[in-house]
Amino acid sequence: MRRVKAFIISYLILMGLWLILTGFYYDELIVGSVTAILVSLVFSNKLVILGDFRINPKSLYCSVRYIFVFLIELIKSSIDVAGRVLSPTLPINPGIVKVRTKLKSGIGRTILANSITLTPGTMTVEIRDEFLYIHWIDIKTDDIDTATEAIVSKFERHLEVIFG
Repeated sequence: MRRVKAFIISYLILMGLWLILTGFYYDELIVGSVTAILVSLVFSNKLVILGDFRINPKSLYCSVRYIFVFLIELIKSSIDVAGRVLSPTLPINPGIVKVRTKLKSGIGRTILANSITLTPGTMTVEIRDEFLYIHWIDIKTDDIDTATEAIVSKFERHLEVIFG
């Protein structure tokens, strides 16, 4: 079942990309559809992790919201780090904090870790069981629950709906 789901998701992603790049012309739809089917058939066993995606209206809504949450966090942290670079008098207190995640799926944890790393000022160093070790440019607390709330919770509430 996961392989079928992975096939469908990879087909939809590839077709979506094809349509964005080429437009909605009849000839292009046929070529894109055949290509997407062939690529999805060949690689669906390698993309079984796509089977972890939940496909329902709530998860699709949370996927769109997640993109906006990520972009907002990206902008906020970019401004913070740029301010620290341009004004060396701003204090920094770098270090590694341990945070907890409720996510069970491997791809959900990976996307969470990558989202944290892509946000300036934080970088995921390691994932071990339900814990992530994050290098934080300005540690405000070393308490696991407080650090989890500050770093992880914004992303996790959406990823939990999408991946479980």
